Formats: sequence, structure tokens, C-alpha cells
Amino acid sequence: MKYDIMHFEALGEEAEHLQEETDRLVAEGKLKKDFSSVITPLTLQEYLKQENLSGKDLPNIVTTKTHSVLPEEWVNSEPKKSVITRSAGYDHFEHLQNKLNIASLRVYCVKAVAQTAIKFLYAAAGYLNEYSKNTLLFERNKTHSFHELGPDMVATVFGVGNIGAETYRMLVQNGLTVQAVDVRAEELKGLDAYKDFHFVDKETAIKNSDVILNVMNLTKAKESRFYNVNYFDQETLSKAKKGIILINVTRGEIMPEHVVLEGMEKGQIIGFGTDVFSYEERITQALRNGETKSDDPDIDAALTLIHRALNREANVYVQPHQGFNSDVAAVDKAKEAMAHVAFFFNEGKGTFKEQLPYYES
Repeated sequence: MKYDIMHFEALGEEAEHLQEETDRLVAEGKLKKDFSSVITPLTLQEYLKQENLSGKDLPNIVTTKTHSVLPEEWVNSEPKKSVITRSAGYDHFEHLQNKLNIASLRVYCVKAVAQTAIKFLYAAAGYLNEYSKNTLLFERNKTHSFHELGPDMVATVFGVGNIGAETYRMLVQNGLTVQAVDVRAEELKGLDAYKDFHFVDKETAIKNSDVILNVMNLTKAKESRFYNVNYFDQETLSKAKKGIILINVTRGEIMPEHVVLEGMEKGQIIGFGTDVFSYEERITQALRNGETKSDDPDIDAALTLIHRALNREANVYVQPHQGFNSDVAAVDKAKEAMAHVAFFFNEGKGTFKEQLPYYES
């Protein structure tokens, strides 16, 4: 059977909400009555293998998350194919933007990811691991004084799109002195939504920040002004204050793990919180196989940081990337994805209202 659309990597409640949204759009006449879809937790390549199918069996539009691989025969076939990545990030398909119509979810997880960043900040500033561990013996003397969040603490948000802007506002609400770094600073300054934002350049922020929060989308295209692989490299972080706290809630490739680990061992970085890693598939496999070492410096550092976090041996806080799994975000995610689908089949007639490239290079 040829389906109108296939949704891959739809896990748990997300699958339920995708079906609910599909049924609602059909009932409202925004999708045809016989609209057909597949909703599966499998990646695209796993599904094709399980069902003994090939790329030519896929419909003209699919939705995925970050671990699905699009078959070349599908990518290069006519008519032009379309994909919605059900993630705020899109770097995993960015190299295909001249071949496919590509849309991502730019609104659904704003508060959820921003709140994840603030959660990590409270944990790191509060030395949560140390305080929890000391409870075992009710030790009260050998404990760091935690850092109060207030105007004497300068926090910089790198990347103030929808999620970054919400993170900025939450930091202001928590009483910190907040500033922003963004390649689009001059353009954003002219918008009402950013009229109260204090923008600084990267060099100033690195030197005067007590907290750095990375909320930038990863851009791997070297020719783009948004290119930010290894943005927080060793040379950059060596100029930061001693005792800085780092939070990373977008992509590990922007803030390499080996740089973070080295900074923590030198005492320059006193706290770190993240739910993203540079090589997540390989790290996942290593963890499930019980591996503790790797030949790759970033994977090796990531495994060390995870081990220290889980054993409360350092002021490090980790979790799988799931900030978008809040109760509200799970529903919003399905709604935004299916809004793209409805537009595609109606007004868009095979294209999306918003699609890559979102910004000029």
C-alpha cells in the first residue's frame, strides 16, 4: 500500500499525539477523508529493512528525527521529495536543502528546552551532586557555598532564536545580569521582541561571563556565517573567567567534550550541564556495551563526564536529550509537525510555508 506520509522515530506519547492530530485534521476537512499514514518508532532505515522495502516505496513526504538516513534513490528521484525533521535542529539534513524541501519544528519545544537549561544552571550553581552526596553522612562542614543567582552573576546566552530568547527571559526573571551573543544581533536589535536584550560580541562575553549557555542551532556548512562547529574550542574557553559554569542544550559539536573535561580538570570550569553530545549514536552504543574508554577524544571525554555525573564525583549534570518531552511540548510537537503536513497538502501543494534555508548565508 502506498501511504500519503510516513512518520519515523515516533516514540511513546509522540506517536499517540501524531495520530490524534491526524484524526483532528481529517475531521476538520484539512486532510482528505482517506488520508493514510504510518507511525512507527523505527528509524527509516530500520523500517525499510524490516518490511523488505526500498526507497522507491516511500511516499513523497516523510517525517523523521535525527537518526533516520534518507535513501539516495528517494532523495534523487522525481518529483522533488519533502521531509519534516521533528526536531528544532536541522543540521542532519542541511546538506540536502538544494535537493529536498526541508522543514523543522521551530516553536514546539521553546519553553521545555529553556527550562532544561535553567534546571542545569540551578544544579551546577547549587553543587547539587556534592550536597546530595554529603547527605549520606549528613556532612555539613566540608561543603562548598553554593552560588546565589543574582545581579552579580553575568549569564550569556549564545544564540537567541525562539529557544534562546526564552532562556534569556527566564534568566532575567531569576535576577541575573543577562547578555546575548548572536550572529544576527544587528538584525534582531530592530525587532520589538528584542528591544530589551543586551547584545555583546563573542570576545566580551567569553571574558566577562560567569555562566555561558549554548542555545545555538548547529550549522556545519563552512561557507555559512552561522558555521559553529567547535565554536567553544580550547583557545576560546582559555580566555574565560576561572570558575565559569557551562550549559549546553543544543548540540555537542558546538562545545567539544574534551575541551570541557580539560577545563574542569584545570579548575577553570566549575560546573557543566548538558543533554547533548557530539557523537550520540556511538556514545549510546558504548554506554550500552559497558565501555568506559574510547580512542576518540570527545567520546572518551563524554564517557568520563557521564561517569562522574552519575557517580556524583564532579559538578556535572547529564541526561539524554529530552527537553522537548515535557507534557506541553509533546502535544505541541505533534501539532506543529501536522500543521506543516496540512499546509504541504493544501496551500503548499508540495512545499512548506517555511523551509530551509531559513537564513541567508
